[in-house]
Amino acid sequence: MAAAKTRMPPALTLTNAINRGKDQPAPASLPHVDKRAILAIIMMSYIMIVLDISIVITGLPKIRMELGFSDAGLSWISTAYTLTFGGFLLLGARAGDILGRRRVFAIGLAIFAIASLFIGFAQTPTTMIAARAAQGLGSAILAPSTLALLQINFPAGPERTRAVAYYAAAAGISASFGLVLGGILADWLSWRVGFFINLPVALGLIAAAYRFIAETERHGGTFDFAGAVTSTLGMTALVFGIVHSAAAGWADAATLGAVLSGGVLLAAFVAIEARARQPIMPLRLFRSRERAGAYLARLLFLGANVGFFFFATQFMQGVLGYSPALTGLAFLPAMVVNFIVALRVPQLMARLGATRLLVASMIASLLGLLWLSLLPAEATYWGSLALPMLLIGLGQGGAMAPLTQSGIAGVADQDAGAASGVVNAAHQLGGSLGLAGQVAASVIASEGLAGIALLAHRVDNAMLAAAVMVFLALGCVFLLIARRKPSAA
Repeated sequence: MAAAKTRMPPALTLTNAINRGKDQPAPASLPHVDKRAILAIIMMSYIMIVLDISIVITGLPKIRMELGFSDAGLSWISTAYTLTFGGFLLLGARAGDILGRRRVFAIGLAIFAIASLFIGFAQTPTTMIAARAAQGLGSAILAPSTLALLQINFPAGPERTRAVAYYAAAAGISASFGLVLGGILADWLSWRVGFFINLPVALGLIAAAYRFIAETERHGGTFDFAGAVTSTLGMTALVFGIVHSAAAGWADAATLGAVLSGGVLLAAFVAIEARARQPIMPLRLFRSRERAGAYLARLLFLGANVGFFFFATQFMQGVLGYSPALTGLAFLPAMVVNFIVALRVPQLMARLGATRLLVASMIASLLGLLWLSLLPAEATYWGSLALPMLLIGLGQGGAMAPLTQSGIAGVADQDAGAASGVVNAAHQLGGSLGLAGQVAASVIASEGLAGIALLAHRVDNAMLAAAVMVFLALGCVFLLIARRKPSAA
């Protein structure tokens, strides 16, 4: 988290997830295609994905009270979504090649909409988490198809550049808007309304897609189901074990069993990918020290930032007494700084270099998180939260593009889609793993505390754990990216 774009899935990095062979104009049989309608359909579908990541964040405290979530269990509302999103993203991209992009686009929308309906009617934590996982699967199928259709229908050059810019800007704005909208709906109506809206919107987009978008050519190939299932189940077991440790401890049999099972499944995933004819994650991508460092740094950095949104929401509503709507508005300064810096990244990279910009951005995030780790129970927004949140927004805006550039550096044409898919999988799965780690860290030395004092203590611990993650990400940058061989640049 969500949210949680949470920092949202990077729209521009998904463009590389599409096979280079599809880099061509719209089919000649459709000389009068309505490109404005096509762009609107594509943008609306991706906005819906991004909005649902962030819209749930500011409603979390009300969801916890209404459905009876535990403190640790609440994190699964975001984690269930990001695990299935990241775990099946590469398989979703492959499905579009084999089955046709428009058909897969419609399937993804249908799954997303039906899952949203179940979320809206959820009465128990189990139903909510299962439906969020299904929604993540729909997003994993839908997200690659949106940009594939954009590439196919908008020829390379200024026309496509303009379309991708609109797409990315819309995704960024909707991520911020989702935090505010989620708070307003939770305050004035119900957190459920944001999910019910998805059904009519998705039905309209499916109808419009069959009206305005032509089906793409199908390509032969196989699905790496074994790789997708073992990676997703392995990450799920690992995250469950870490989160479960917050309530039961590390000596608990369920905690140890889940962590060990996760390790075995992930080892099996690596073995499968080493032997698969068409793996979803070619292991040769990790031969480059720069790319391997970028994947690991991204996983750690995104994990830290997802936890920031999750725990900052808890602090503002539980300690400061903010309403959900006011909580959403309180995030706006950080999101505005994030957006402004992200727009200036090309100029900053040209002036400073990608590595220096990456280091500076991560240091800004590190300082902001360390600052938040010292929050007292009597903190105020302007005196204790505003400035560190601005530092975190600055770091988020400046770090993502350099990390993406390193994640696809020196990749052969046949591996371009897989490399970008790994970038996005690290983005989503890092959020799940990072949030789990912060949930586990939040309960350390909390014995004897209750009420506001307990919540403030948990947030301080979580922000310190997030700062440690960013520090480790910085280590990856210095050891693997900054010290890369000149030929890898």
